[in-house]
Amino acid sequence: MSEVYRLAAVEDAERLLHVIYEAYETIRELELHWPAANADLALIQDNITKNECYVLELNGEIAATLTLSKEKLHSWETDLPFVKWFAVDPEYQGIGIGTRLLTWVEETIIRDKLGAPALTLATAEKHPWLLAMYEKKGYERIESIDRGNGDGTMHLLRKVVNPALYDAQLRTKEEQNVYK
Repeated sequence: MSEVYRLAAVEDAERLLHVIYEAYETIRELELHWPAANADLALIQDNITKNECYVLELNGEIAATLTLSKEKLHSWETDLPFVKWFAVDPEYQGIGIGTRLLTWVEETIIRDKLGAPALTLATAEKHPWLLAMYEKKGYERIESIDRGNGDGTMHLLRKVVNPALYDAQLRTKEEQNVYK
């Protein structure tokens, strides 16, 4: 089985619409107000052009996707990269495809290309398994918010992908606070 990791192109939008729509069924059932859950083709195309939308292809077919946001987060105070719209086509779920794509983005893009010490993502507490899944993958809760829109408590999670750099940046911030 051949695997290819790459940036999505606008021509991939229809396939991505299928993958995201099918993968986000639980999100719609829970009535979470996540843009990806009810995205149309135009929103998928917009996501591809405004952000870095990565895909994992298996034998030439997109099986999973994950977006590195280039847009400013209004709800969270962080300078760390933020990933969103993580989806695995249900036909490929349960075989590690999502984990491989997430790990590739964490290491190849966030750590190696961007040189960032960590990344963030957000998820809802009321989702039956997402929070536990991310925590099992090494993410930790760093902030929580309830926007009052019916989603309940949303958690911002962080994963350190370069511990030495993260510790160095933390020490620098602490030193700057001492001298203020």
